[in-house]
Parts: sequence; structure tokens; C-alpha cells
Amino acid sequence: MAIRLYDSFTRDFKVLGQREPGAPPISEAHPFAFYNCGPTVYAPAHIGNFRTFVINDVIRRLLILEFGADRVKYVRNITDVDDKTIRRSQEEKRPLGDFTRQWSDKFHADCAALNCLPLSKECEPTATGHIREQIDMIAVLERKGHAYRTADGSVYFKVGSMSNYGRLSRIKERELQLGSALSGKPQTADADEKEDGSDFALWKAHKPDDGDNAWDSPWGRGRPGWHIECSAMSKELLGDTIDLHSGGVDLLFPHHENEIAQSECCNGQLFSHHWYHSEHLLVDGKKMSKSLGNLYTLDDLKAKGFSPMALRYVLLSSHPRKQLNFSLDSLQAAEKALTTLRTFRATLPASNSRGHEADFAPVLAALRDDLNTPAALGALFTVVNNGSANVDRAEFDRVLFALGLDLTAQPTQISAPAEICELAKRRWVAKLKKDFATADALRGEIAAAGWSMLDRKDGYSLEPAKK
Repeated sequence: MAIRLYDSFTRDFKVLGQREPGAPPISEAHPFAFYNCGPTVYAPAHIGNFRTFVINDVIRRLLILEFGADRVKYVRNITDVDDKTIRRSQEEKRPLGDFTRQWSDKFHADCAALNCLPLSKECEPTATGHIREQIDMIAVLERKGHAYRTADGSVYFKVGSMSNYGRLSRIKERELQLGSALSGKPQTADADEKEDGSDFALWKAHKPDDGDNAWDSPWGRGRPGWHIECSAMSKELLGDTIDLHSGGVDLLFPHHENEIAQSECCNGQLFSHHWYHSEHLLVDGKKMSKSLGNLYTLDDLKAKGFSPMALRYVLLSSHPRKQLNFSLDSLQAAEKALTTLRTFRATLPASNSRGHEADFAPVLAALRDDLNTPAALGALFTVVNNGSANVDRAEFDRVLFALGLDLTAQPTQISAPAEICELAKRRWVAKLKKDFATADALRGEIAAAGWSMLDRKDGYSLEPAKK
């Protein structure tokens, strides 16, 4: 069964890896070319970011099972120069490279904890490492009449020069005239330099706020615009036309729309055969934000006693093209599900002589059918609930690989501070003596310190309180 995935461009389902007549088939010499927009490294990635990266990791794993690891080339970029990285590095009075390296390392550590397959250095390009490729691409666009320079030395893409601009997002002309109206973002400060409000920056002239972060170009000192980075890195590492381009739904417009414009106007060829976008993550039914106190990083959840693998499980529990409503309760349920899977695997014999591959066929079938991760997890637990009599450990591990669930990773254990343990001990004694007033008062002190005391018949336990 081939991998069938929704295509954001055609608004229909397509089989991955189908190339046009005459194109070389997928092979080691012509691998499946897969580009995923990576992080902007100015702070730790939050769990909404990681929903996209985990989903793309599952797509990559499925492609490996389908074609083989040597026939899949997956590229995920690092955006290490833009307004945010420059501003934050300037605020901390640190060189841009040192600043972004810190957050790149943090991103890699979190990816490893979530069991995302690693990338070679070649397949994780940085924007600052490909300045020349971006300049070359901008020069071609200018020569072909798709770009123009302004008095300050900036260069803009002329949206009006592309007759079919907006095919991916299907943005209306009146919205284009408002300039990024669909994105909900305000116009940039240098909008008055544009010939048209819908045009976007390819090269930004150096400004004092940029500090030392500038490169020489035919248009003077400056730095690339955000959109051109991905077009140039994709072209350099995967070629003019790729098989699949993916990212979060928030990138569909304007970023991916602008990538199409730059790449196709420069190269004169179709940019990507297939586009895939995953939906947003909500927290307790609300959009994540610092002001609401519901923006979580992986470290935040580990501090509450949850394992990275529990987060990965939760991120797979809802269909990628539907909004996921995250809650701490869902993490607790995920920890229990992972324990069940660990216990089940321990009952399986090492030999695969008596197993049946068909037992797990529904799991992989669900993943191949538009990446239906919740159906895949349901099919997996159907096998588990039916017992291990005819189950093949090798096939069990194969579906775990597809989902990226590492059962060797154990839940994070968080020990309460000594003073909290002492309060809990005093509260337990008071309860046994039926001194409920004292017991309630001590429970209040424990809760105020950020801990929950859970009573059992034979004792109690302490857990970080939910926020």
C-alpha cells in the first residue's frame, strides 16, 4: 500500500513519490526529495513547534520503510539570521553565531529526546551558511524582471510579475493589496520603499540596529529576507523540483506562497510536487501564549514529571490535519499507554518464528492513509488487547519505528524537596490521628509550594501540581 497524503496545493489526496512521465524513478541516485521548514533559533522551541517536527519525522520514517533510507533525502533548515535572532543577540550583546548556536544545540537535544531521527550536517543547512546561494538567486530574479532594488539598497520580489501568484493559499487579489492581510501581520517599517504593498523583501539593506550582521552583495551591505533562505537551500541541496515540501499551517501564507514565487520564477520549473501542512496545537482549548501561561517547552513538561516520549505520544494522538487540544491530563494518559506497551513487549519472545506480519498491517495502513496517527495507535492497541499469542516482536518493533515510540525511555522522575517531604510526612501523621484541621492546613502549604499530595490506602505520593 503506497503512502497517500493530502496535498495542500490541489486540496486532494495524492500518492507520495509519483513523478511526472520521463522523470527518473526514486533511487539512490535520485532520492525522494523532502524539505521541511525548520526552526528559527532565538529561544527554545515550544510543543506547538514540535508537533510539526514530530509529524514530519513520522513521514520521514514511513518514506524510509517505503523506499529505503538511502533513497530518501530529508532536509530541514535552521533559520539563524532574521529580525528575531538579530534583535535577541543584540540585546544579550553576543555575536549572532554564538547566540544561535546555543539555541540550535537546544533544539537538537529536544529532538533527540523526542526520538526524532537525526540529520547529517549536510541535510540541516543554515541560512548564514548559504548567503552566496541566496544572493545568486536574487540576482537571477532581478535579471528576469521579478525583483527590483530600492533607494536604500534593499531588493523586493515583484508579486505582480507572477500572473499565478497565490495558487497555494488562493489568496484574493483584494487581500494582496492589503499586503499580508491573510497572515494577520502588520506591514514592516520599510513598506514605503515597496512599489506595491504585496511585494516582499529578498534582500534587506543594512541598518544600525543590525549591528555587525551584514554581508556584501551587488546591492550593498545587508542580509537576506526570510523567504529566500528556504528557496536557496532547497535548490542547493535537493534541486530545482522536489517531491514534498512540508511545514505548519501557519507557514502556508505568506512563507510557502513566497517560496513558490521565488523558486519557480528563478528556476522556470515546478517547485514541489506535493505540499503538506499540519494544524495548530491548542492548550486546554486555547491558543498558546506567554500571557495565558500555557506556553510549554519540553523542559517545562519534564519539570512536571512527564517524559518526552509521553509528549510524542500525545502529539500523535490527534490527526495532524486537525487541531490538537493538549492538556496535562493527556500526558498522564500517555504515560499509562506507554507503560502498557512496555509491559506487552516484555511478553514477546525474541524469536520471530511464530509471529504474523498481518497483525500489524492495520497500523501501517492507517499511517499510509493520510498519516492517520490516532487510527494507527488504536490499531496498535487492538493487537495489544488481543494478547501476544501470535504477535511478532520484529513486526511490533517495526510499527514502533514508524511511530517513533522508544519504549526504552522511562518516565522522568521528579523528587520533591526535603522540606516538602517533611510537610507531607507531618500531614500523613495528622490524617492518621484524624486531626483533619492540621492535615488540611499542611496540604494547603504543600499545594502553595507547587506540589500535590495523593493519598492511597497504604501511603501517599507527591507530584508536581498541575498549572
